[in-house]
Amino acid sequence: MTTDRTSQERFTATEGSEMADLAAELLIAPTAMMQLSLAEAHVVVRYMQPQIVEQGTVFIREGDLSDTGFMMLLLDGEVTVETLVVSRAEPIILTVQSRGSLIGELGMLDHSPRYASCVATTPLLCAILTREALQLLMEEHPLVAAKLLLAVSLRVAERLRDNSDKLKMYVQLTQAMQEEIVSRESAQAD
Repeated sequence: MTTDRTSQERFTATEGSEMADLAAELLIAPTAMMQLSLAEAHVVVRYMQPQIVEQGTVFIREGDLSDTGFMMLLLDGEVTVETLVVSRAEPIILTVQSRGSLIGELGMLDHSPRYASCVATTPLLCAILTREALQLLMEEHPLVAAKLLLAVSLRVAERLRDNSDKLKMYVQLTQAMQEEIVSRESAQAD
């Protein structure tokens, strides 16, 4: 599926496809993009490209600025999202994503370097939405594109809130540890 196809060609290419139906259902699942109706999700799917990723493949690299032009809807499989930390030889696993997850949406939207690496821990079946295909969707179906972008924004906001909660917990833990160290040092000095 290419982005230069007409709307009718895109419709014909996805009509009756089990993979397209699965992608549309995952786009409207409660864990995904509840703002889209099933018909609207099918419109989005027409702009996506199916892709298989082999187990062990690093398909997004932390810091990469040249390959930010896509996001992926995971149809089947599992992805480990990991980051490098200076003091460790091995990357730290941030999260594990599975069926229905959106991956790579931040880089696609803001053109910034990828903030983490993504590794296929199993073989993956996914649907890819490129920046160019999103632009075409915005031109041809602006209401559906707006709903899609709102849904992606809500997902990003949810992840930001989750990360903020983790940061608060980390700060509280660090403060408690610091207080314990000061308390022990005071007790030893006496």
